[in-house]
Amino acid sequence: GDLHIFVHVKEHEVFDRVNDDLYYKIPIKFTVAALGGTIEVPTLQGKASLKIPSGTQSGTVFRLRGHGMPNIRTGRKGDQMIRICIEVPKRLTKDQRKRLEEYAEASGAPANPVSATFSDKVKRFFEE
Repeated sequence: GDLHIFVHVKEHEVFDRVNDDLYYKIPIKFTVAALGGTIEVPTLQGKASLKIPSGTQSGTVFRLRGHGMPNIRTGRKGDQMIRICIEVPKRLTKDQRKRLEEYAEASGAPANPVSATFSDKVKRFFEE
């Protein structure tokens, strides 16, 4: 007779696992994404500092090498991938709204609410 062993890995409440890599999604304030800064992220070994460069876009993935799961065969650890989600405030004070409107006006956002690169891609799609 054959021996069949079934292993069920319980899902982690914080991390998603893909092979030896761990994935973590973290919301950051849009001011940190725009201006840059340092945030703390959880790892299996504790907390780690992650530098966020100015201009970071939502969906950007950063890699922490060696912070994943150990490979059963090699013992080498996988990586931890940190996906950035930019948190947009739901409520603004009058002063915050005024300043954001001033920024939007200075950057041309009211006239062009969609990114130029996105608009170019859409135009090329319909031209072909």
